[in-house]
Amino acid sequence: MQRYTISLEDSLAEKFDEWIRKHRYENRSEAVRDLLRNRLGEEALGETIASGECVACVSYTYDHHQRELGRRLTEDQHAHYDLAVSTLHVHLDADQCLEVTLLRGEVGRVREQAEGMIAERGVQHGKVNLVPVSASKGHHHHGHSHHHHDGDHVNVRLPARKAPR
Repeated sequence: MQRYTISLEDSLAEKFDEWIRKHRYENRSEAVRDLLRNRLGEEALGETIASGECVACVSYTYDHHQRELGRRLTEDQHAHYDLAVSTLHVHLDADQCLEVTLLRGEVGRVREQAEGMIAERGVQHGKVNLVPVSASKGHHHHGHSHHHHDGDHVNVRLPARKAPR
């Protein structure tokens, strides 16, 4: 094992110590190791899936009053129907919507589509989670017996909302 010494501004060190307590790490070293593993893993995954097939989960929020945004997002998905698998639309409150779109296809095209969706003018917060898939389509393994999905499986649990006034 190697020892590293780093210097942090006081404000960053305080925020980091608060983060360590919040995530219940025993010490700073464990927290730093996990952060490094996660970041290096993300980078390696990005390099690993530079080509080939992938699936992506694209989640984003937006104000549905934003001029033409809902229509633009829908039209863009129709234009890329070969990538769009499914979209879940949730009304968070009277103004805000959350959409989660699943994409599948060649990494470059999926990444471009996903990043374009969250870069759309009016999208407030967006995140893309890209996962490589094996070349054999139609078969997947979860460590249990083979089975086929006859339909979509959706489990959604959201916090209770206040009743409209």
